[in-house]
Amino acid sequence: MEEKLKQKPANCIKVVLFGPESTGKTTLSRHLARYYNSVWVPEYAREYLQNKWNNERKTCEPEDLLPIAKGQIKLENKLAQKTDTVLICDTDLLETKVYSETYYLGTCDPILEKYALENTYDLYFLTYIDTPWEADDLRDKPEEREAMFKAFEKALITHKRPYVLLKGDKKTRLETATKHIDQLLKNRK
Repeated sequence: MEEKLKQKPANCIKVVLFGPESTGKTTLSRHLARYYNSVWVPEYAREYLQNKWNNERKTCEPEDLLPIAKGQIKLENKLAQKTDTVLICDTDLLETKVYSETYYLGTCDPILEKYALENTYDLYFLTYIDTPWEADDLRDKPEEREAMFKAFEKALITHKRPYVLLKGDKKTRLETATKHIDQLLKNRK
């Protein structure tokens, strides 16, 4: 199981959209991939949990977290081979760790935690809660957005991850993100 949570080497810059649900991560991921003519790694948990909801009418449970993490890294490793510029990740294992600790009484599977901390990215974009809440089958805690935002920011600070806070409308967020990605690409050359 452990090897299935490990990043494979890749010849690209990796950035992560990171933050509470319904804060524009997927929308911005798609826009950034289009802007850079690159690829983006969708959030595997959405597909996994939507299928679970459709089939069982059940939401995420602690035993779902390792299969979600495994699916996320498998997808990331596969898509990282399709670009040599920038890979846009709609989430990462650190985000799964934050949800685990916040939703499940402060606990996180030790294997998930190990790889959440070992896997590396060049930059995180922390999405602020100034976007309208959009309900769906999986989003369930609109009243906890501020607390979740604080938990995500704390994780980035605690684990010394480089990050940029994204606020404002879609255009402003895209401009801020591309400015920072452009700098990473320039520094890479």
